[in-house]
Amino acid sequence: MADEPLVLGIETSCDETGIGLVRGHTLLMDAVASSVDEHTRFGGVVPEIASRAHLEAMTPTVERALAGAGARLADVDAIAVTAGPGLAGTLLVGAAAAKAYAFALGVPLYGVHHLAAHVAVDQVEHGALPQPCVALLVSGGHSSLLLVPDVATEVVPLGATVDDAAGEAFDKIARVLGLPFPGGPPVDRAAREGDTQAIFFPRGKYDDGTLDFSFAGLKTAVARWVEARERAGESVPVADVAASFQEAVADVLTKKAIEACRRHGVPDLLIGGGVAANSRLRAMAEERCEAAGIRPRVPRPKLCTDNGAMVAALGAELVARGVEPSRLDLPADSALPVTTVSV
Repeated sequence: MADEPLVLGIETSCDETGIGLVRGHTLLMDAVASSVDEHTRFGGVVPEIASRAHLEAMTPTVERALAGAGARLADVDAIAVTAGPGLAGTLLVGAAAAKAYAFALGVPLYGVHHLAAHVAVDQVEHGALPQPCVALLVSGGHSSLLLVPDVATEVVPLGATVDDAAGEAFDKIARVLGLPFPGGPPVDRAAREGDTQAIFFPRGKYDDGTLDFSFAGLKTAVARWVEARERAGESVPVADVAASFQEAVADVLTKKAIEACRRHGVPDLLIGGGVAANSRLRAMAEERCEAAGIRPRVPRPKLCTDNGAMVAALGAELVARGVEPSRLDLPADSALPVTTVSV
């Protein structure tokens, strides 16, 4: 392991400054500085606040990651950074820092795709990815199904959300129920005390023959159900609403993911992104994969949310494969297509 290149990964696509250090498939350190508390009173991420927080956190978080790994900056052999997609301003902060470190150290720079990095991070926990695999990536900004023949060179989109992402729906329903932001963990906790069958909420695009998702209708249905109870002067059963909503999301996501594996004859399903930390999604995926003869791979919750380890993991794979580095005038692209694994 010691003779493999040490890759430093920088992730700034949203509100978390993530710095990871990876050698090969070994994660040495994953340090995160989150600005989520600064966004709470707004009920969502404010791009300007997030960008300023990244500026303040970048150097201290890099130093913390290096100290935790017992390494020096001079030991780094390559820099990887999220080039997109994400918030334009926050991506620019990460890209500028990555260019500065790469130039100062005289090491190659790799601009990588955020979703491909979510796939690659599983390698630091479960080893090399099967080729091909299907990836279900679910977060506040993305709900995507991908065919991944080779995480370093080829990612094929199979389906995506046509409106709200699943994580965005969790945030909005948390607000409706008076739960804190970000909504994923509070809804998950509340749902543990509720009945998943208490209320049947709609499953958008459930049997439409596509591998796409839609959560806007579900979000609206939950909000209207809650509003109707409040207008009638009745109490809102928060736990039951949370459990029933969460059940609808997990049902759609896992059904389509299993269908994607079947259609493409792929026996391995990887699940990533922040919503992959949801307990009901993880449990339902395991149940349905077992019934379908599919092998599930889900990183531990900390590696599902945005982090520097995932960027470093993909960077390490690119270095190992001899993929051409990015130029120092690497752009940050908030709409980078998923077919572009590295820029």
